[in-house]
Amino acid sequence: MSKRTKRIMIVCALLVVTAVLQYTFWFGKNSYQTLKETQALIEAEDATIKKLRQRNNILSAEVVDLKTAGESMEERARMELGYVKEGEIFYRVVESENAQTYTTPVAEPSQ
Repeated sequence: MSKRTKRIMIVCALLVVTAVLQYTFWFGKNSYQTLKETQALIEAEDATIKKLRQRNNILSAEVVDLKTAGESMEERARMELGYVKEGEIFYRVVESENAQTYTTPVAEPSQ
């Protein structure tokens, strides 16, 4: 074999190795596309975790508020359960589409 033939064989072998490595990089098990898909999944999970942390912080603050302040429990009972204290009078105002509108009465002229 001549030097030229050996060089051509080496160049061909390097091209084959490069082609195999490129194929593995772009289409293999741990390819570039798989990396991008995994990164997108991680970002979506991070966003979900951020929302859940915010919700947990709100719930924790509400628990602390309920444990420390009796007024907040009373307010919540009033809003959600319709709690009325003894001696209070409960008024319910119901609005409807057919409600009559009232105007300020005008004094009639004296005669």
